[in-house]
Amino acid sequence: MKAEDLKNSILQMAMEGKLVPQDPNDEPASVLLERIQKEKEQLIKEKKIKRNNKESFIFRKNNHFYEKIGKNGELNCIDEEIPFEIPESWEISKLSYVNNIFNGNSINKKEKESKFMGLSEGYNYIATKDVMFNHSINYDNGVKIPKNLEKFKIAVDGSVLLCIEGGSAGRKIAITKKDVCFGNKLCCFTSYGINNEFLYYYLQSPIFKKIFKSKKTGIIGGVGIGKIKNFYIPIPPLQEQKRIVKKIDDLFVNLNI
Repeated sequence: MKAEDLKNSILQMAMEGKLVPQDPNDEPASVLLERIQKEKEQLIKEKKIKRNNKESFIFRKNNHFYEKIGKNGELNCIDEEIPFEIPESWEISKLSYVNNIFNGNSINKKEKESKFMGLSEGYNYIATKDVMFNHSINYDNGVKIPKNLEKFKIAVDGSVLLCIEGGSAGRKIAITKKDVCFGNKLCCFTSYGINNEFLYYYLQSPIFKKIFKSKKTGIIGGVGIGKIKNFYIPIPPLQEQKRIVKKIDDLFVNLNI
């Protein structure tokens, strides 16, 4: 089996709950989602994020999945929409429910050369070309954004960056190891409470790739951030997320993939 096929097989199993056993002693994923909602309510109270009156609430009832848009929205069964199966102890959510998701800022070549190159201090500015196919990031590209320029968005240390436009769309994915500014063809995921490495592997999985590919549009190919926010993600209990990440890490090292 080719290395890429083996990698895909491992990630597919991981996102279906088949890579590590479920532990009945784990805190249920439903409790994790409740905690995330409380955390978001606190962030809204502190005016760090805005309330989304059209937020999607997904829950399981009588072995079926239902979605409600906003607190007063109608319940709709979404069983036919979900592109994967999950264990009983897992839940399903929209990506935007468990992450703050946003684009970066574009800089034209003239502005970049005249204002943001050769600076000794500031946030490293990460463009699509600086995210490698091996999931590393080139921070030493010579471009920095002064920290007093508030218009530039920041991907904090541990955020996940995903290319969403062009030939690299859906293929370049990395976790930041420091606070950075980033380009508008990159999308940042800052977790509200799920394991960021679990998300990182989910974005590489065949499940996500299939969803992403089905939504690509335009001549150069890409997926708008509004669509990405509505993609489904499987949510294992938090402790199981950590076990899944460790198992994937170990397998990738041992199999050299």
